[in-house]
Order: sequence, then structure tokens, then C-alpha cells
Amino acid sequence: MAEKSKIYYTLTDEAPMLATHSFLPILKAFTKFANIEIEVPDISLAGRILANFPEYLKDDQKIPDALAELGELATKPEANIIKLPNISASVPQLEDAIAELQKQGFAVPNYPVEPKTDEEKAINKKYARVLGSAVNPVLREGNSDRRAPKAVKNYAKANPHRMGVWNPDSKTSVAHMSSGDFYGTENSTTVETDGKFRIVFYGNDGSEKVLKDLAPLKAGEVIDSSVMNLAALNSFVETAIAEAKEKDVLLSAHLKATMMKISDPIIFGAIVETYFKDVFAKYKDTFASLDINPNFGLATLFEKITGRPNEAEIKADIAKTIENSAKLAMVNSDKGITNFHVSSDVIVDASMAALVRGGGKMWNTEGKEEDTVCIIPDRTYAGFYDAIVQDMKKNGAIDPKTFGSVPNVGLMARKAEEYGSHDKTFQISEPGTVKVEDENGACLLEQKVNNGDIFRMCQTKDASIKDWVKLAVNRSRLSDTPAIFWLDKDRAHDSQIIKKVEKYLQDHDLTGLDISIMDVKDAMIETLKRGREGKDTISVSGNVLRDYLTDMFPILELGTSAKMLSIVPLMNGGGLFETGAGGSAPKHVEQFLKEGYLRWDSLGEFLALQASFEHLAQTQNNKKAQVLADALDEANAKFLATDKSPARKVGQIDNRGSHFYLAMYWAESLANQTEDAEMAAKFAPVARALQENEAKINEELIGAQGKSQDVGGYYHPNAEEANAAMRPSATLNRIVDGI
Repeated sequence: MAEKSKIYYTLTDEAPMLATHSFLPILKAFTKFANIEIEVPDISLAGRILANFPEYLKDDQKIPDALAELGELATKPEANIIKLPNISASVPQLEDAIAELQKQGFAVPNYPVEPKTDEEKAINKKYARVLGSAVNPVLREGNSDRRAPKAVKNYAKANPHRMGVWNPDSKTSVAHMSSGDFYGTENSTTVETDGKFRIVFYGNDGSEKVLKDLAPLKAGEVIDSSVMNLAALNSFVETAIAEAKEKDVLLSAHLKATMMKISDPIIFGAIVETYFKDVFAKYKDTFASLDINPNFGLATLFEKITGRPNEAEIKADIAKTIENSAKLAMVNSDKGITNFHVSSDVIVDASMAALVRGGGKMWNTEGKEEDTVCIIPDRTYAGFYDAIVQDMKKNGAIDPKTFGSVPNVGLMARKAEEYGSHDKTFQISEPGTVKVEDENGACLLEQKVNNGDIFRMCQTKDASIKDWVKLAVNRSRLSDTPAIFWLDKDRAHDSQIIKKVEKYLQDHDLTGLDISIMDVKDAMIETLKRGREGKDTISVSGNVLRDYLTDMFPILELGTSAKMLSIVPLMNGGGLFETGAGGSAPKHVEQFLKEGYLRWDSLGEFLALQASFEHLAQTQNNKKAQVLADALDEANAKFLATDKSPARKVGQIDNRGSHFYLAMYWAESLANQTEDAEMAAKFAPVARALQENEAKINEELIGAQGKSQDVGGYYHPNAEEANAAMRPSATLNRIVDGI
């Protein structure tokens, strides 16, 4: 083993980025004796912006396009990437990041929301690569294997988190459309030969417009198209508002505006505008002059009317609407932030999981919990959320002490879609027909559309599906656990996928395995039934459901989705190790900047690293990497057993303290292991120094809390200032830097 092994440990955003400044020095110190190099590519939102606009920057400001480089690496067998959570950027977040970079002296251009000139169109196109789920599709050259590690599951059973009580008479419900949604309009086909496609709009007036020009198609891939009818959506929202008002419960919206960055902000805007239709009608001219877009929610509206002569009048009318209409669920009751403020605050996978965990309740204006009508317009996934709500009403909340585990095998390789990706999603401005055509002009799919409708198309490669089925069978066999494919035969996309799953299952020996295909509602009911009996069940799902399920079940089982082990076995032999599914925790950053306390839990990073070291050992014959892996496994178990995860309040252990304890336990395990005498000798004095200075290090770490912090930027902090804030213990630093 002459060549150095390399781990790419990504620099991302918000809380995990801050945590990296504390943990990375420890990681680099512990790995240098195992012939492992740690490289830190910057794939943060700010980093992605800077990488895309080198022509606007001075030479010393330019940075490589780390995301593109990692995307290339992901196709190679030597890939070993630790992927921390990043911002899935909405337009307001993008604009904030641009403003911060400009303030720091980076001359990046403003984001043109509605580009008119060729230059603006070129800038807009570059920023499109930065928005939304820009990172994950590039890196995920494999399907997803997500599960709660045994140590984490056992800890959760022994130390169950609080669950809200579900009453059989709960008025909480899921409101969804019955027609005119993506589910109802979806059509799908499987492509037989390699070729190309384009998306063209044909107006009823004879006009023609290419929405997306020729792009490749692979033989065997599944393609879909669907439409969200705006008139049907508005009518449905009216009905949902009336239902919430009649029941005298809260009203909330649950979407995925960060992943589905074109479609879901529009849907969010339609919900906001329908709820406040009298306000939007009354102030139509004012709102037009201020360029107020309901898609951005109330937060931007309030911002734009600030200082205007009729500001108080508009605010009074908004307050009157809320008072007279259905009560709105709150994101922050103290600050008056409603569920309709910002589209990125209503992320369905997190918000619905929190609601289920909380007994079906959300917060009202007084900070008290109430039942809720949950608006999830599209039936594609609304049914599965409805199924869990109904199950909870019938059977009560789950018991984390006895509930089984629900690992997930998710279809996502090679940008596998089932929701319409950003470059194939459009809002239509006039009546007509949208056609997906091959390069010869033959129609593959078509949809009738009206003014304001959302059209989307998606693609799923055959090789991705084949690999997904293989991974599901392997996981089922390795863990001796039944696996259910969550596929709805009545949904156009799923019916195509079912044919392929049935075909590719025949490639495997299924003797002794329990593998089935169920509609998503039935799959949810069966999985909950088994879970309540203490039995594990692998969910095998498409990309969106993967996202939703790997928040829902970990939050119910463990209290958080951040403690998931998330592995992506890359199709060409490499490994992508994701550090939990819990997002990048902006509220944690807010608390840190205000109080000097970071409650981000890095357990996800620790678990991912253990799997990453194992992968290095197996693929590159690095025996020292296996020693690191085994010792880290022991350290993780002790970390959980001694409860060294961050607490929540100043004066208690925070993220930095948890890194210290992980380092101490890891050093102890390395010192005590007998596989590698050299490593044991190197880490014995380290373990001793950390043990002897435990009280002093804790004193220094906790002593640094309770004061506001300035790290020189939110999206693009100053590295020196961030290091100083995240490494406040001189004693710990001296020991770590001396290894």
C-alpha cells in the first residue's frame, strides 16, 4: 500500500460547516498515521457561487469548481466522499448569499429573477446550477442505503424521546386534490432506443416555443410528464381553508420548495394568494409596483411594504384576514412567523414528521398546540401521509422503546427522478399543448395546459433501477429483513417501474427472502403494523419517498433524522457517505451567533466516517483504516452510552464538547487495540493527555459559551474567525495539534 488513501470531507453550510471547523483538525490528526489524506472541497452555497463566476473575480479570489470535480470523481472506483448536509438553496437564500459575498468584496453579479438580456440569461443559467438540490444529483452516482445503526437504535430504545399523544378524536387531517394534480395528469412511457428529446409548447393560437432543446435519452429509461392545473389548485385550497375554519383547527401547507424549486414555490404562492385573495385584490396595483410575488410568501411582502405610506393598512388587512379566516399554523409563535412566511420553512418531510411525532399538532399564535388541516396538494405522496395520520388516530403514537426499524433503499442513481427536475419544469403562460418529442419530431408524451399551469417531465435510467433492485435484494439478505417496494400500480410512473422491478428481481436468488410490492398507503400501514410488533421492514422507494421516509421514520424512532447512517454505494465501486438527513440547521447557527452555543450533533459525521474507513480498508487494502474504523465504532458506542451529544442550553456540553469526547474515546480505543502495535503506541499518550485534562478542557469549552459570536459571515465566514470560535480550548488544541 504505497499510495495514500484519500477521503474527501466536504465543506458545506450553516451548522455542519461550523462543526467542521472544530472536528476537522481532530480527524486530520487521527488519520495521518493510517496513510490517509483528508481533502476538503468547498461545495457550500457561497463556494458554488464563486466557482461559477470566475470571470467576475480577482485572481486571488478564484476557487476551483469543487462540485464538478467531485461529480467526476464519483464515477471512479477510488471515490471516498463524506458529504455533510448543505443548503438546498431557495431564491431568497441565494440572494442573501450573493449580497454577503458582494459586501466581502467579491464582485459576483446579482441574480436576475426575470432575465431579459442575453447577459442576464447567461447569469441566470449559471445560478440555476447553484439553486435547489444542486449538490446531491451531481454526487449521487449510486442508490441510497439509509438505516439507523444498531448502537443508535439501541440507545434510542433505552432513552426514548418524547412523543406527543394521539387522540382517536383528533381533527388533524391531510387535505389533497382529487383531480388536476400531478398524480391525476401523469403519463409515462419506457424509451426503447437511445435518442434525444426536446420539450415544445404549442399554443392554441398557433405559436410554438421550445422549452428545452435536445437532450439525451437512454434505451430502457422511464420518462414521465404531468401537470398541476392552477385553477384546480386554487379551488382545492379554497375548500381546505373552509374545512379548517369549519373544524376550528389550524391550517398549514407542506411542500418541498427546496427540492422542487420551480414547481413548489408556485404552488406555495397559489396557497398564499388564495388565502389572502382579498388583500391581493385590494392592493393589486401597489403589489405590482413593488414587484411582490406571492411565491416568496409573507416575509418578502412585509419587507417590500416597509416604509410605504399604506404599510400599516396592509398589515391590518392581513391580520384581519387571519382573524376571520382559518387560523394559520406558526413556525415561530413568539416572532409572529406563520407557516405562510417563507416557502423554505414548510419542508414537508421535516414538518409532517414533526407533526406525527407531536400527536398531530402544530403551534398556534399563542405558542400552544392545536390539531391541523395539512395542505399537501399532490396525491402522489399525500396518501402516504394520510395513511400514517389515520393509523396514529386508530392505534395511538408509536413507542420508541419497542418499535422496529425501517431502513430505506432509495432509487436515486444517475439523477433518477420521479418529481420533475428543475430544467424540465415550467410554468405555462397561455393555453395550449406541451409535447415531449424525439429528435425526429415524433411525440413521446403530451399534456394539455392552461395559463398558469405547471408542466414537469422527469427521467429515470434503466441502469439505476437495475442497481436499485440489486441493492434491495442484497440488503434484505444481509440483514435478514423483509423488503417492500413502495409503488402504486395506479400511478403512471410507478406502473412502468413495477414492470422493471418484476423483471430484475428474476436476476436474483430470492430463496428465503420476503420481498413484495405495495401501494404506498398499504406499504405504510403494513410497515407501521410490523414496527409496532417490534419487527424491522426495509422500505424500497423512489427518490422523493426516499427523502420523506428517511425523515419520517428516524424522527419517530430516534427523535431526529441526523443520526441515520446514509451510504451511497456508487455504481462504479466508490463510496459516498452522507452524514444524516437532517438538513443544515439554520436555527442552530442562529443560537450559536447569539449565545455561543452550537447544538449541532456530529454523530452523523462519526457514523459516516466509520463506514468510510471500512470502505477504504476493503477497496484499497488499507489495514490501518480498518483499525481506525473498529476503534471509531467502539468510540461511537461509548459516546452514545455516556450521552455526550450536545444538550440544548448554555452551560452544558455543545458540539465542540462532543468532539472532545469522541476524540478521547477514539484515542482510548486506538491505544487499547492489539491489531496494530504502532497505532496503539502513538495513541496511548494522546489518550492519557486527554483523560488527564478532561476537567480543564471542559472548563475552557463551556467557558467560551454565553457570548455572541461573529465569524465574519453567514454563508461565507472568515476561516480564521470560524476556527477561533469553534476551537476555544487551548489545552485541547495543543494535544490535537501535537499528535
